Amino acid sequence: MADSKPLCSRDGDPMAAEALLRDVFGIIVDEVIRKGTSASEKVCEWKEPEELKQLLDLELRNQGEASEQILARCRAVVRYSVKTCHPRFFNQLFSGWDPHALAGRIVTESLNTSQYTYEIAPVFVLMEEEVLKKLRALVGWSSGDGVFCPGGSISNMYAVNLARYQRYPDCKQRGLRALPPLALFTSKECHYSIKKGAAFLGLGTDSVRVVKTDERGKMIPEDLERQIGVAEAEGAVPFLVSATSGTTVLGAFDPLEAIADVCQRHGLWLHVDAAWGGSVLLSQTHRHLLDGIQRADSVAWNPHKLLTAGLQCSALLLRDTSNLLRRCHESQASYLFQQDKFYDVALDTGDKVVQCGRRVDCLKLWLMWKAQGGQGLERRVDQAFALAWYLVEELKKREGFELVMEPEFVNVCFWFVPPSLRGRQKCPDYSERLAKVAPVLKERMVKAGSMMIGYQPHGTRGNFFRMVVANPALTRADMDFLLNELERLGQDL
Repeated sequence: MADSKPLCSRDGDPMAAEALLRDVFGIIVDEVIRKGTSASEKVCEWKEPEELKQLLDLELRNQGEASEQILARCRAVVRYSVKTCHPRFFNQLFSGWDPHALAGRIVTESLNTSQYTYEIAPVFVLMEEEVLKKLRALVGWSSGDGVFCPGGSISNMYAVNLARYQRYPDCKQRGLRALPPLALFTSKECHYSIKKGAAFLGLGTDSVRVVKTDERGKMIPEDLERQIGVAEAEGAVPFLVSATSGTTVLGAFDPLEAIADVCQRHGLWLHVDAAWGGSVLLSQTHRHLLDGIQRADSVAWNPHKLLTAGLQCSALLLRDTSNLLRRCHESQASYLFQQDKFYDVALDTGDKVVQCGRRVDCLKLWLMWKAQGGQGLERRVDQAFALAWYLVEELKKREGFELVMEPEFVNVCFWFVPPSLRGRQKCPDYSERLAKVAPVLKERMVKAGSMMIGYQPHGTRGNFFRMVVANPALTRADMDFLLNELERLGQDL
């Protein structure tokens, strides 16, 4: 019989392990939560890559280190990381933090289980289905299916795969040999994951037909109809339309009712990429932006964005009740999905997905919802809209700020026009010079650590800022700071 005495190693001292974790949690509370959410602290402490490598001492060695050194390394990681929960972090479609969601993430990581079977994740299998049921109800479905995915891009890829499988189920076994040339349709404002998904699934990016948008970035249904006709005339088989509710840059919402009418006439799968805009469904005031979403076949929705559930929390929702998700992806691995288990094997949801191991993403959203309630989350969404509108009105009052367009969501897109370019709009090099302003200001703000805000060109428009109002801790003072800081940073340009 083997000796039951534990081996001598750093893994064998439970008291030391507990002390280490308490110290690490202390660092998290002090450095990430307390300082990382304070407007008086920096959003980031910028270092060039080579200097940062030296500061972090990234090399992995044969000899282990003492706890004191490990704690110092934790502090260094926090110090030189971007504080995405900071009230001046406006850079992405996610920002801020929720204490209950973070508690859920800590519990999730501590339990370290996989979502694939009821036997090892009984709580989370039941919880995931309840959360997905709630999200489907907000879409407008009384039944259906779904799964949490590792990001909205993967949710969109799943939708394309499901639509293809529904029309050509032989493709699961026979692959591309079973398929005619296929065509899917999306707007030029769609997320780049649609084209990536087409490439990944073997359809090729040429299968993606890009539909025109209007001046606000919304898909034009009439052009969708035209493009379907063109594809058919060229010998391709249309099978899916991907509409967007909350485009990445402009925050546009496609006209879902009209698009659904087109899909219904042509027998096409309608997918709605609501990764960004889906949380608007919680708001009685603003949910009209997604009118018609109940007619979709699938919806992608990322609560880690506007609801602040924390990365990552991405749901794929399906109206289908025929077990399409499982039929499309199952492989019936006998060592994992035995059919003679002592409980209902329908609870083993792991064969619905391409992954084997799958992290638990439902607890953070469930715990946050339990704490905030639907009403609290609705207030969070409405507050974001209100602050975005406040920013727009303040921006209009100031010289040197120019809106790209009036927003309908919480993406506020604008140019900062520095003193040297004001009144020179008719000069032939005006647009070229204006496009260089945002990159300069971005470098200055990041190196100062004062704030972070994204910029990009868009079509014929030169670089402009995209302000995202998502952090539930934001106030009007933060909006004022944004404008004041841009003026300060750009006063010499």
